[in-house]
Amino acid sequence: MTALNNLKTPAAIIDTVRMQRNIDRMQRRMDELGVRFRPHVKTTKCLPVVRAQIAAGAQGITVSTLKEAQQFFEAGLTDILYAVGIVATKLSAAHDLRKQGCELKLITDSLEGARTITTFARQHAGIFEVWIEIDSDGHRSGVKPEDDVLIEIARALVDGGAILGGVMTHAGSSYECSDRTSLVAISEQERAGAVHAAERIRAAGLVCPGVSIGSTPTALEAKRLDGVTEVRAGVYVFQDLVMHNVGVCSTDDLALSVLTTVIGHQVEKGWAIVDAGWMAMSRDRGTQKQRRDFGYGQVCMQEGELLPGFILGSANQEHGIVSRSGEPDADIARRFPVGTRLRILPNHACATGAQYPHYQALRPDGRTEEWSRFYGW
Repeated sequence: MTALNNLKTPAAIIDTVRMQRNIDRMQRRMDELGVRFRPHVKTTKCLPVVRAQIAAGAQGITVSTLKEAQQFFEAGLTDILYAVGIVATKLSAAHDLRKQGCELKLITDSLEGARTITTFARQHAGIFEVWIEIDSDGHRSGVKPEDDVLIEIARALVDGGAILGGVMTHAGSSYECSDRTSLVAISEQERAGAVHAAERIRAAGLVCPGVSIGSTPTALEAKRLDGVTEVRAGVYVFQDLVMHNVGVCSTDDLALSVLTTVIGHQVEKGWAIVDAGWMAMSRDRGTQKQRRDFGYGQVCMQEGELLPGFILGSANQEHGIVSRSGEPDADIARRFPVGTRLRILPNHACATGAQYPHYQALRPDGRTEEWSRFYGW
């Protein structure tokens, strides 16, 4: 254990009280809606965090790389959804995981992808469980619920010997919302699209047991989840400034921050220079197009007290510039002397966490414990 005062900077800090509160809030909501919850662990890639999610009631995990799947499987988790479209060059690694006993689930959104999967399986005496990705909002990948190719994909998987696990979707456009009415609407659109896709597959005489949906905003704001079997969400565990702007959390819920030290000033410009640049915070400027732009992050005192108006306004690789939004601060050197330690709340917790090989888990008593973070692709 190390006291917060003794940590070297920059360092990624997890407020464990806030993290647990976020975990409990999401799990309670899923329990109320009567669905299983499969967290997306790409946000943290951290076994102690994931164990806390499982302990709260989560069932299975979602990953974004096969390396994540391998690492979490080796740590004892077996029910894993790889939520990125599979390609031929990755099927061998997926096959090896399944042979070892991992209940790995793959996804595809094309007829070509389905045929690639089933051809590989026949050639290697394997069986894959495959879910069809649905485009419920035009945000990214997936087949439209009404598209005729949906049934062709499902039939190609079943006829080719695969297990059709169900359909899955991700309402990424929910990140563009900023009020509860629009969040509820996109949540229902996500639910209805996925359920409709599953119903069409079943009407074609095929078994389609699972309907998996999810994003942090839609999971927290959904009013009903009729026809859905599971929900996925990831960033909820830490929350961040993008989610704050979307409207699903307050700054008091943000569990990840970057500890940094003031190393100098540009007094005439109203700047304090810190040792956390974009290598510490990431290049993510997710709040730039939202209703409030936090630059590279919101500034807090070391103990977590928010400093309204102060942001990490710009950043170089290893240098960050703390400034007051909208106007120079002539008292910047007095306010933040060299050696002052601050914490910066990030725009995007997933991207900021990815800059570090480990986190410092902050306990209520002010001591920290190092938690490793999985690396690699």
